[in-house]
Amino acid sequence: MPAQEVELILTRQLANYLNMPVFIVGPNGDLLFYNEAAGELVGRPYDEAGQLSLSQLETTFQTMNEDGSPLGENDLPVTIALRQGRPAHRRIRYRGFDGADRLIEVTAFPLDGHAGRRLGAVAIFWESEQQ
Repeated sequence: MPAQEVELILTRQLANYLNMPVFIVGPNGDLLFYNEAAGELVGRPYDEAGQLSLSQLETTFQTMNEDGSPLGENDLPVTIALRQGRPAHRRIRYRGFDGADRLIEVTAFPLDGHAGRRLGAVAIFWESEQQ
């Protein structure tokens, strides 16, 4: 793993202790890490999947709106948090590495360090009760 800011390292450590699915995205849009709970929802542990770019996330997981219509990379909550520097929430459909289709709720927020350093974004998600 490339050298990372201490805040990203600590966020990754926190994610490891949480039982809720968490993605951590770096400032350039690469998926830096997801925890075990996220691995269960995407169908593959992070150690097997590795880093993915935002555009790879969209195509790998075939992200869609709740109604099945196409969802562009710029509409993903984590992209909004990263590029616009604001929190975002959305219900999306996707197909995991395991081939399963899921409807999830995603909340993402920017991760800013001291002195206004943009460090990336964090996305927390969970499977929706409605399918």
